[in-house]
Amino acid sequence: MTSPSAASTVDFAAAARMLTREARRRGLVGPSFRCPPRLVGVDRTIRRRPEGAIVSVRLRGRPWPAVLADMIEGVVVANGLTAPHADRLRSELWSSAGVGVGAAPGPDMPQVA
Repeated sequence: MTSPSAASTVDFAAAARMLTREARRRGLVGPSFRCPPRLVGVDRTIRRRPEGAIVSVRLRGRPWPAVLADMIEGVVVANGLTAPHADRLRSELWSSAGVGVGAAPGPDMPQVA
């Protein structure tokens, strides 16, 4: 992965594959991911389709942890999850992305509780 300060399309593609795979492994909808969103000025959008959901995330000018957080939240929203299942899934997906509970994140990395 790139430094916490930069989001790249290579990282985005790898994370999209991993998040979709992990969602499906849990029996959830594995959304498709694309960038950027069609709406100007937003960081993330979700379109629901009969065959699933499409999560669009803006990469340009954003730190990688923010992009990854939007992607993970897209999985949660696409599946209509609420607490505590949503909280558990977020933690599991962060861990799958290499940022587990108790990890020492960098200065730009969000804390996972």
